[in-house]
Amino acid sequence: MDLRFTPEEEAFRKEIRAYLDGLLHTEFAAIRGRGGPGDEHAFFDERLAWERRLGADGWTCVGWPTEFGGRGLPLNQQVIYFEEYARARGPGRLGHIGEGLIGPTLIHFGSAEQRSRFLPAIRSGQELWCQGYSEPNAGSDLANIQTRAELDGDEWVLHGQKVWTSLAHWSDWCFVLVRTNRDAPKHRGISFLLIRMDAPGVEIRPIVQLTGTSEFNEVFFDGARTPADLVVGGIDNGWKVAMGLLAYERGASTLGQQFAFEGELREITELAKANGRSADHRFRQRLADAWSRLEIMRWNSLRMLTEADRPELSGPAYLSKLYWARLHRDLGELFVDVLGPEALISDGFPYELSPAQRLFLYTRADTIYGGSNEIQRNIIGERGLGLPPEPRPSP
Repeated sequence: MDLRFTPEEEAFRKEIRAYLDGLLHTEFAAIRGRGGPGDEHAFFDERLAWERRLGADGWTCVGWPTEFGGRGLPLNQQVIYFEEYARARGPGRLGHIGEGLIGPTLIHFGSAEQRSRFLPAIRSGQELWCQGYSEPNAGSDLANIQTRAELDGDEWVLHGQKVWTSLAHWSDWCFVLVRTNRDAPKHRGISFLLIRMDAPGVEIRPIVQLTGTSEFNEVFFDGARTPADLVVGGIDNGWKVAMGLLAYERGASTLGQQFAFEGELREITELAKANGRSADHRFRQRLADAWSRLEIMRWNSLRMLTEADRPELSGPAYLSKLYWARLHRDLGELFVDVLGPEALISDGFPYELSPAQRLFLYTRADTIYGGSNEIQRNIIGERGLGLPPEPRPSP
């Protein structure tokens, strides 16, 4: 396994680095490094302008095939792109759900009409998306969804509730898992619908988090309607589409995530040097452990991405979410420990948090969202190790 980059790939690295540095040190300097974990509310208008500038310059959707408006970059160049974006401290992307989740899903499962309608607006940053999966009684057990949709002429009529819907309050569209056949078995009778967030009957209620911000929302559908042709992958075939979409969640952008964590560790290390904590062997050991874990994360991610067609490497793939969630939570704890007593004092009134406080509070959720640690361990045991399923209580 050769993970070195070629001279052509290093030339591409210089190209994207120069492009990002040029923008982030001039007209977009104010949003450099903003909009990340716990800071997702910051500079919405400016970050939307950034999203559209990337689209206009052809730097969104870099892995999409060229026939759908992307750059068609091979995997190694996608990795370089996300690495350099994180290194440059590019702002938190508003279009990542459209670009990284629904876009590839429409390319694979959508109709020609759906692709032509939605992909250009995603690529240009003109339309933002959110994900309607989780419900109060259907989080880790996603197939337990109760939100339903019924055909009424040429429209679907939706009733139900979604929760933890990231960026719903800013989104133009939502892709929603709904039950369209209540008589079918649990994993069947589910459809994958697209609906405008400003449709009558859609209500959005922000959920205030520990950080004081509201990245997540509750979304209620009370007779909301969407055209009948906005079902993706066929009626009652939504579970297959939903699982296909989740596969895109662990793509090349995970390398960018690793570099973002590296930037956080660099900030923690500089703070430890400045306030004298680095003289304490206990803190030096924790900093060294964090660096080692980041290196392990990077090489395992590269191994999974470069040899994804080898089934014997499925084990590391199952471990990925569990590994980075615990690592990021520990970085948040390390940050406030290095900061010391100052971590107990907010930066401003009434609830202006420091970067350390935002990271600490936000990362408490890393081990829950996207599949809790407990569920991830079940997946590792059952799918990765072939162990018997966890015992289920009798009905």
